[in-house]
Amino acid sequence: MKLHELSDNPGATHKPKRVGRGPGSGLGKTGGRGIKGQKSRSGVAINGYEGGQMPLYQRLPKRGFNKPNRKKFAVINLGIIQKFIDAGKLGAEITETELVDSGAVRRKLDGVRVLGKGELTAKVQLTVTGASKSAVEAVEKAGGSLTVTTAAASE
Repeated sequence: MKLHELSDNPGATHKPKRVGRGPGSGLGKTGGRGIKGQKSRSGVAINGYEGGQMPLYQRLPKRGFNKPNRKKFAVINLGIIQKFIDAGKLGAEITETELVDSGAVRRKLDGVRVLGKGELTAKVQLTVTGASKSAVEAVEKAGGSLTVTTAAASE
């Protein structure tokens, strides 16, 4: 088989409809839009419009609250930290900047938060913005220490 012999299956492709190209095309004059009215004009956006009836998104109740100044933490699991230590990309003392430099975390955001998923066998000294209780326990169990820099971040 050669490149010039390749072709689609019969019926797999269709020619596009050429709208507004005379009466012989079947889609001439009004171009399948009917006569007059909002939908026959160009530049119409009536996605959520329900013909004067109160739209669904306005009928449903509003729920919850989004804090405008909430903190967004970069999250990393202990298993990933262990993988980076095994690969030789992280040492015994680990800070947020070292996590970013090694590529374990993409960017700091408002700080790095360590979660307890995975196993940590290396003895490390972690200094991060936040950590879960299970992460703190796992690090101390492995013989290391985990320091949380801001008290508000640890839950």
